[in-house]
Amino acid sequence: MKKVFHQIALALTAVCAAATLPAHGADFPTKPVKIVVPYAPGGTTDVLARFIGQRLADNLGQSVVVDNKPGAAEAVGAGLVAKAPADGYTLLLSTMTTQAINPTLFPKLSFDATKELTAIGRVADVPAMIVVNPGVPANTLPEFQRYLKANPDKSYASPGNGTPNHLATELFKRAAGVEALHVPYKGGAPAVQDVMAGQVQFMLILAPEAMPLVKTGKLRNLAITTQQRSPMFPDLPTASEQGVKDFELVVWYTLLAPAGTPKDVVAKLNASLNAVLKEKQTMDKLAELSIKPAGGTPEEAMAYARSEAARWKRVIEDAGIKAE
Repeated sequence: MKKVFHQIALALTAVCAAATLPAHGADFPTKPVKIVVPYAPGGTTDVLARFIGQRLADNLGQSVVVDNKPGAAEAVGAGLVAKAPADGYTLLLSTMTTQAINPTLFPKLSFDATKELTAIGRVADVPAMIVVNPGVPANTLPEFQRYLKANPDKSYASPGNGTPNHLATELFKRAAGVEALHVPYKGGAPAVQDVMAGQVQFMLILAPEAMPLVKTGKLRNLAITTQQRSPMFPDLPTASEQGVKDFELVVWYTLLAPAGTPKDVVAKLNASLNAVLKEKQTMDKLAELSIKPAGGTPEEAMAYARSEAARWKRVIEDAGIKAE
């Protein structure tokens, strides 16, 4: 009898232990998935996360919730995900900042994004625009270059030191052979407000955020920051077309998970993400937002991040940019 009870106890222990193990592969997900957004609600990253999250929820058959954790150039949200359980239930939608900029700009962070985060897949690419206050006497990039060369005391805004906007504007200055004073702000909204008010003369801004202001005449766009014209803005010339070579800014978004997340869970999330990005509903919505869907494998996403990190490391070091 004791032997029977012992066998029953062992069986119950095994069942209980199995119930506490994370669901892998075909069983995933068995509870809501959380996407951490390292920015406040309302911006491009937040809007993208909420839309993609809903499409993933429909594809996976499980709720997907968005959790905004802004601060420290994405480091607050990214750090939370890096230290989260590696089970696929806590993800991060980040821009290039987490993987390609912060490792150089903030080498003493409490986590190492290159080792403690792994890619589910690339989500999207977003072009930026060079915009000026409407009072600036320039309608083309060459005219603006001449204006800056004649007025080297003019300034540009960014959402903060070390942001993609800041780094890309430094790259633009070198490529265009101009000087301008950097005025960092605590976020994009106050930066844009001061450009519209004429307190600063120009900035690089993401296309989804620029277009409503351009259409209402509050800003003037001079160039798009991609190598080829965007099909979404076919009449807007690139910087390269206007004589500014070796200059490009595409802000890319990646869905990340804690390193060590089981490969079958990563594979399922990647398959779901790629399926969602190919849906007509997704493509139409992203086109409306001036966003280009990406996709691909986790390995491709990590390789792309490494190549971009090397590129932005050179920009940071050449411009002598230091974290504040």
